[in-house]
Amino acid sequence: MGKYVLLIHGGAVNTDPSTIPPEKEAKLKEGLEQALQAGWEILNRGGTALDAVEAAVMSMEDNELFNAGRGGMFNINGDVETESSIMDGFTLRGGAVSGLKLVKNPVRLARLVMEKCKHTFLTADGAHEFALSQGLTLQDPSYFKTDQQRQEWLEILQQAEVEHAGKHDTVGAVALDQHGNLAVATSTGGIEGKLRGRVGDSCIYGGGSYANNEVCAASCTGDGEIIMLAACAHEVYALRKYKKLTIAKAAREAVGMYADKLQGDRGIIALDPEGNIAIESNTNVFRRAYRVGEEEPFVDIWMDK
Repeated sequence: MGKYVLLIHGGAVNTDPSTIPPEKEAKLKEGLEQALQAGWEILNRGGTALDAVEAAVMSMEDNELFNAGRGGMFNINGDVETESSIMDGFTLRGGAVSGLKLVKNPVRLARLVMEKCKHTFLTADGAHEFALSQGLTLQDPSYFKTDQQRQEWLEILQQAEVEHAGKHDTVGAVALDQHGNLAVATSTGGIEGKLRGRVGDSCIYGGGSYANNEVCAASCTGDGEIIMLAACAHEVYALRKYKKLTIAKAAREAVGMYADKLQGDRGIIALDPEGNIAIESNTNVFRRAYRVGEEEPFVDIWMDK
């Protein structure tokens, strides 16, 4: 049995530090710690990277402080539409879902698409029907509409330029298990005030999420439009595979890739097959946590402190 590592994120964004007072910071760190523990326990007992990333992301989907699952942002119509993807670095199989309004844990549905469906990506009504066929937990839309998200949505409606509003609190996890396998899972409620039907990077293979045992696993967060167009997760893969960069340098270059044309927030977490960690962003906030084997866990949200 070899080295095992879990690295998670709860979103990257440039924001005024006053928007995250000490009490909120403490709750965010607690949420990250809970998600990290949920996945780490699986790796510690010899479980798979795939199970670990799913468990960690599900924990954050259930926590309304994170923009995924229950805490998903309202679109312009006042609905919550979520999306997620998961990918197995060993088999290169994946599952992705988008346009979800009723699914409690989008990452769980993504896993079922990967394992039980002949397709790799389902959306909207088709995804809901598949969730029903698999007996997945569905929720009334009110479950996703928390008071905090509703207030932020009302503030957006009063803004002149909705398309420039939004926090980018996507959640994600990458893991290396004791068997040497990598996996990634990413999940989000998208950006505040998005148009109905908008799809972000979290469910796009190579955009916001990618895993391959031979090279790396990477999960992205930030402005989904630019992350998709820059193929950020695959860029980490390509820089490491073809330019032979370290995982840290590959992630750093991917954060800056085409930044002159594609401007916006980007955050990337990544792991290589040896368990080396990369945490890179162009933001002052990046909610992240990791644990290597039985070492002490690391949890923080600020990048510039």
